[in-house]
Parts: sequence; structure tokens; C-alpha cells
Amino acid sequence: MNNSKTLLETIIQACDEKHAQDIVVLDMSEISLVADYFVICHANNERQVQAIAREIKDTIDINKMEGFEDSRWVVIDADGVLVHVFHKEERMYYNLERLWGDATRVSVEQGIDKQ
Repeated sequence: MNNSKTLLETIIQACDEKHAQDIVVLDMSEISLVADYFVICHANNERQVQAIAREIKDTIDINKMEGFEDSRWVVIDADGVLVHVFHKEERMYYNLERLWGDATRVSVEQGIDKQ
């Protein structure tokens, strides 16, 4: 999981550099086999959603990216970290934070220290 933590810090920095809003990190390691972490953030328009997704793609090696063309919900698979870049309206509608409410939130300000 150490690689996931380093990767997580890089992804958070990339999101922050492109002004992603309300960055939330969920520790999924105890409740999902799909990923160690979910990173969830949003932007107010499609162009900014694309800018955030592109910054992540340009910063790290990714396995797969879905939803880039529509830019309403872009999912990026990055070896143990699933990044969800939403348009604000879609984020409010799908509310992944509530759906995965059993996951421990990770403090973004302190990198990967648990709250």
C-alpha cells in the first residue's frame, strides 16, 4: 500500500494545481478489492473537469480513463487509486461519499494521515 500512498499524494497535488474543489479521499483498503483509495473532487464546468483529468494523466501513469469526452464524471484508474472527477451537478447527484460512508476519510491537508 506504500506505493498507493505516494501515488495518492501526487494525485491530490495534481487536483489541487488545477483547482479541483472539495477534494475528498476515502480509504477503501478494508472495504473494497477494487482500490486502496478513492479520490473524489469536482469542478463547475466541463472544461475544468477535463483540465483536472488531463493534469492527473500527464502527471502519473494511469491504467484507464473513462468519461473524458462528456466530462461529467471522469474515472481514472491508477494502480490502487480510483479518481472520480465530477462536474458539480453529477457529484451532488451520485454522492459517492454517502454511498461509501463506511470508508475512513483521509485528511487531504495532511496528505495521507487519517482523520
